[in-house]
Amino acid sequence: MAPPRTPDPVSGASGASGAPARPSAAAPLVVVGDALLDRDLVGRAERMAPDAPVPVLDDCEERLRPGGAALAAYVAALGGRRVTLVTALGEDPASRRLRELLDPWVTVAALPLAGTLSEKTRVLAGNRPVVRMDRGDGRADDRAPVPEEVRAVLAAAPALLVSDYGRGTADAVRALLAERAGRVPLVWDPHPRGREPVPGTRLVTPTAKEAKLFADRLAGDGGGSRHAPGSRRPPSAPDARRGGPDGPEGLHTAARHARLLAGAWGAGSVCITLGERGALLSYGDHPLLVPAPARHSGDSCGAGDQFAAAAAGLLADGALPETAVRGAVAAATGYVAAGGAGALAFPDRAAPPSPPPPDEDAEQLVARVRAAGGTVVATGGCFDLLHAGHVGLLQEARRTGDCLVVCLNSDDSVRRRKGPGRPLNPLADRIRVLRALECVDAVAVFDEDTPEEILGRLRPDVWVKGGDYALADLPEAKLVESWGGQAVLLPYLDGRSSSGIAERAALARNSGGSAARNPAARDGAR
Repeated sequence: MAPPRTPDPVSGASGASGAPARPSAAAPLVVVGDALLDRDLVGRAERMAPDAPVPVLDDCEERLRPGGAALAAYVAALGGRRVTLVTALGEDPASRRLRELLDPWVTVAALPLAGTLSEKTRVLAGNRPVVRMDRGDGRADDRAPVPEEVRAVLAAAPALLVSDYGRGTADAVRALLAERAGRVPLVWDPHPRGREPVPGTRLVTPTAKEAKLFADRLAGDGGGSRHAPGSRRPPSAPDARRGGPDGPEGLHTAARHARLLAGAWGAGSVCITLGERGALLSYGDHPLLVPAPARHSGDSCGAGDQFAAAAAGLLADGALPETAVRGAVAAATGYVAAGGAGALAFPDRAAPPSPPPPDEDAEQLVARVRAAGGTVVATGGCFDLLHAGHVGLLQEARRTGDCLVVCLNSDDSVRRRKGPGRPLNPLADRIRVLRALECVDAVAVFDEDTPEEILGRLRPDVWVKGGDYALADLPEAKLVESWGGQAVLLPYLDGRSSSGIAERAALARNSGGSAARNPAARDGAR
């Protein structure tokens, strides 16, 4: 086995193979928590066993991937961020295999592991889980001192995500985490078998069921005494329609739990994830509901890790919690739409995709990323006058995969769609502006009224449009789904449009600039 790398969460690090981490302007992130080794056994179930009433899986394929805190670190690194994982690992076969899966994407700073690494195996018939099997009882060794390597990583961390799976890693470095809380952004994704977040945590991200469990413990109604940290998580009965996360009583309950937990934990904010409904953010007073941009019935395993990783990354980049939660909801939605945990099982990838050559066109980029097992994301539009709505959409679209291709209407195509006065900026200028954005990897021009032909050539895994559309209005949706892709909607800033900007500019010029100073004139130009 290759020797462990020396972590450097600030300046980046090379893997044992010498492959450098992907260059990125995103802030580095340190993930702290319990790593697992996840395994999917996927096959076809077309008959029943003759000796028992159970399905027989044919052509069974094994897919390995990082799990637990390692999955959170992995998806953050796939998004182009330098990531260091502080976790407990040993020399058992599962620990060695996990190191191989993470290298060179994630730098590992290891704590001693008592026992063997926990493994989680799902058996799936097609995409439907049949049974789950767990083995391994490993925990962070609380008798061993914290290695100096780990202390140095935490002391230099510019941002932290605690992904607690109740196996002792967060407990082992709790005092060090408490020292950093309040100084740097700290996101805590809690677990029923783990302890509460340290005071000063900026954002805590429980699920609705977890929030209820924690609130019950605090309220002393018997939940805490029967299910103390370290005990088995109790089963949860299905929520009634009105009281579930989709009903008004469910939102009221979530808001009450968030307020209670924020105060009791001394956290800056608590965001309760509500599955397909989105998320509810509370600072302890009036909550903010962030709806999911779309609903998908795909594999949601790991969506919570994607949510926490995205929120922590955005806070590390300087975003406010509201912005971070919006981005995290969009990222988790895109994660499920792109295939969820199963789409991340790429153990043969040797290194992150390298930056594209200056002259690489869209089809070359797609071929290179797809050969590396990456996810291709595409979006389209005229992008005549680039504004904040465009930029926000493009940034969120890029976070859903490994490259973003913008399908751009030609000048003639824009003219047919918008009228003889458009585009205001010629094609060459629009291409240059889009390529200057870090979130855009390539631009592909099409001359037709709609992008079906170019989509057929690129065959993206995810097709993204702004939330001002409805999926029913997208003729491309069925086309993308025909090769196994998915069309998704992402949040879009209201009130931003190239046409509106052009109209206000014309009105301001005709009125001698008074429209820019007169709110009533501006409103009339929308």
